[in-house]
Amino acid sequence: MTPTQAAEPSPTPRFSIIVPAYGVEAYLRDCLDSVLSQSFRDFEIIAVNDASPDACGEIMAEYADTDPRVVAVQLEQNVGLGRARNAGMERARGEYLLFLDSDDTMLPGSLLAVSRRLEETGDPELLVFDYARTYWDGRVSPNAKRSVLTASPREAVGLDGNPELLELLQVAWNKAYRRDFVERWGFEYPTGYYEDTPWTYPVLVAAETIAVLDRICVHYRQRRQGSILSSASRKHFEVFDQYDLVFAFLAEHPEFERWRPALFERMTFHLGVIERMPGRLPAGARAEFRARRLEAERAHRPAGYREPENSGAKEAARRRRPADRLPRRLRPAARRAYRAARKLKKPVRHAVLMTYYRAQRMLPVQKDTAVFAAYWNADYACNPAAIHQKLRELAPKVKSTWVLKPGARNAPPPGTAVVHPGSFQFWRAMARSKYFVNNVNFPTLVVKRPGQVFVQTHHGTPLKRMGVDLVDFPLGQKDLEMDTLMQRVDRWDYSVSSNRFTTAVWDRAYPSTYTSLDYGYPRNDVLVNARDEDRAQARAELGIAPDAKVVLYAPTHRDYMAVPRPLLDVEHFAQQLGEGFTVLVRAHYFNLGSGPGSAEGSTVVDVSAHPSVEQLYLAADCLLTDYSSLMFDYALLDRPIVLFANDWETYRATRGTYFDIHAQSPGHVAATETDLVDVFLSGRWCDDTSAKARTEFRRRLGEFDDGRAAERVVRRVFLDDEVDPPAVISPERPSRPARG
Repeated sequence: MTPTQAAEPSPTPRFSIIVPAYGVEAYLRDCLDSVLSQSFRDFEIIAVNDASPDACGEIMAEYADTDPRVVAVQLEQNVGLGRARNAGMERARGEYLLFLDSDDTMLPGSLLAVSRRLEETGDPELLVFDYARTYWDGRVSPNAKRSVLTASPREAVGLDGNPELLELLQVAWNKAYRRDFVERWGFEYPTGYYEDTPWTYPVLVAAETIAVLDRICVHYRQRRQGSILSSASRKHFEVFDQYDLVFAFLAEHPEFERWRPALFERMTFHLGVIERMPGRLPAGARAEFRARRLEAERAHRPAGYREPENSGAKEAARRRRPADRLPRRLRPAARRAYRAARKLKKPVRHAVLMTYYRAQRMLPVQKDTAVFAAYWNADYACNPAAIHQKLRELAPKVKSTWVLKPGARNAPPPGTAVVHPGSFQFWRAMARSKYFVNNVNFPTLVVKRPGQVFVQTHHGTPLKRMGVDLVDFPLGQKDLEMDTLMQRVDRWDYSVSSNRFTTAVWDRAYPSTYTSLDYGYPRNDVLVNARDEDRAQARAELGIAPDAKVVLYAPTHRDYMAVPRPLLDVEHFAQQLGEGFTVLVRAHYFNLGSGPGSAEGSTVVDVSAHPSVEQLYLAADCLLTDYSSLMFDYALLDRPIVLFANDWETYRATRGTYFDIHAQSPGHVAATETDLVDVFLSGRWCDDTSAKARTEFRRRLGEFDDGRAAERVVRRVFLDDEVDPPAVISPERPSRPARG
C-alpha cells in the first residue's frame, strides 16, 4: 500500500467514494491506492466487502487501519453490486457521491479536476466525466462517445440542454452525484444484472443541473476473463426487469414523459446489442430473448411513436455487416498462408518434424502417460519433480517422460523416459501423452488435443510483476508477446498456487479459464516435513560443521542488467562477518556461471551448481536474498531471512512489484552493505523482531503449504479423487532457531 500522511477526514468531506468489491483481491489494492494517492485529499473511501470469498475484506480492513479516510464495511452475505453500493451510500457523509468499481483505477489529479469543475459550475446536481478502457495487453482506448462530452455546453444545464448524454455508457462510475439530490429523490440501485440502467436514466432525467468534465478520470479495466456481462447466462434476461423499472419511474413522474421516446430508443438499441452479442446468451436462448424483446417493445412503445426516418437504413446496414466483414475474416487465413510460405525457407528438418507431429496427432491420446518439464527443459527440479515423485508412489502405472536438455544438473529416477526438446521423441510425446506438467510453458507450436490435460505449477510466489502485468514494464517484458503468452495460457487446465495472494496474482497476470489448485507448492513439502536429522544430513553432504553459522546468499535476476554483475561483494561481506560464519552463494538460474567460485581458505562456498536448492535451505541458518521468490519457500522453515535491497527503487521501476518488501518483509531489510554487516554482527538477523516479521509473512504467504501439496495434485489431476483442502497450519510453527 502506498504510504500516506492522511489527516483525519472532515465530518462532511467533499467526496464519498464508494468501492464495492467481490472476488477482486488481485486488483483491489491498485484501485484503493489510485484514490489514496490523489493530490486532492478531502474525501472518504467507503469500501464495501460484498462477502467476497477471497482476501478483499482483509485488504479493506488493512487499509482502514492505516488510513482514517478509509471506512471498511463488511457484509455478512453476498448481496450483489447494486445493494453493496446502497450499503456504501448509507454510510456516506460527503457532499458528493462517486462510485468506483474495485478492478478499475482513478487517474492522478482526477479528484482535483472534478472538484474544480464543480466549483466552476456552481455545484450542480450531477457531473459527468470521461473514462478510457484499458486492456490486459496494455492497450488503452478512449471512450467511443467522447465527442458527446467535448461538444457539451460549458455551463451546467438540464438534460433538455444536453440530450446526447443519454447516449453515453450506462455506468455509475463516470459521474459525481450531489448527495442531497440523490437522497431527495430516494435513488437506489436494484439487484441483478444491468443494475446501472434503472439508476443512470432516472438520474439523468431528474437532474436539473448537469455539468460535464471533458477529462479522463477513470481507467475502465477490460478483463480478459471474469466479466459478468460477457459471460453466457440466463441472467442477461434480467435486463427486461431493469427497463421495466426505468419506465415505471416515468409513470410515477409524468413531468418526464417527454423522455419516453428517447429512452425507448435506447432500450431497443440495448436489447438488440445483447441479442446479437456472441457469448452472452446460452445456447438455445436467443429465440426466447427475441420474443421477450418484442414483448418489451410493445409494452413500452410511446403512443403515436414512429420509427426514425433512418432506422430502416440502419437495420439494412446491420444486416449487411456480416458480408461487409468477409474480407476481414479472410485475413487470418491469409496470414497463415503467408507464414506457411515463410516456413519453406526454414530447414527441411523442421518441416519434417512438423509433418511427423501432425501425423502423430491423428493417433489416439494414450491414457496413463505424462510429460514433465521445468525451467525451460533445463533441470529435473521444482514443483514438476515433486509431483513426479509423488506420482510414482501413488500411480506407478502412469508412464512418465521428462523433457531435458543435455547437461542437466539432476536426472529423473531410473525408469523415466528422457527426451531432448525438439526431437522426434519430444513431438511424439507431445502428440500422444494425456498429461502435461510444467513450471513454465511448453512451446507455442504444441497443439492441445481434446482429452489432454495441462498443469501449470509455476515456480515461485510472485513479488515481481508477471504475465500481462508486465505491459507497463518493457525491460521486464523484453520480447514477450502477450498474444503468444495468452495462447499458451489458454492451454492450461490447472494452475497450482501456494496462497490466496498468489491465486489472485495469477488470476490477473494470466487471465484465462483454468482451475486454480489452491493446494500449496509441491516443492515445499520437503521443507514442511523436514526434521532435525534432515538438516544434519544436508550439512554433512556439504561438508559443513554442525555448529557453523551458515548464510545462504541467493540473489535474483535483474532485467535491467544486460550483463549480470554482483550487487554485493560477497568475499568482503564474509570477511566482515568473521570466521564464525560460512556463506553459501547460489546464483540465479539465468546467471549460472557468474558465481564467485570457491577460493581455498575462504568462508564463501559457490553452490550454484548444487542439484537441490531445498537441501541448501535445510543446511542454512539464514537466507540472505533480495527480491527472490526463495524467501517465500524458506520462510516455511521458520528460520531468519534478511533482505539486501540496495537497488529497490531501480528494480521496482524496471520490473514492477506487487507489494513493498519494506512494508511486508520476512525480516530485516538493509539498503547498504554497511547496514547489512551490522544486521549480522549485532545479532538483529535472528532477533525477536525478525521472528515476528517472519511469522506474519508466513501467515499471509504460506497458508496452503502443509506438506501434502504434491499428493493433492496427483489425486485431483491423475486419480480424479476428491481431496481435502490444505490444513490451516498455525504460523507459530515449531521453530528450529538459529544460533546467534
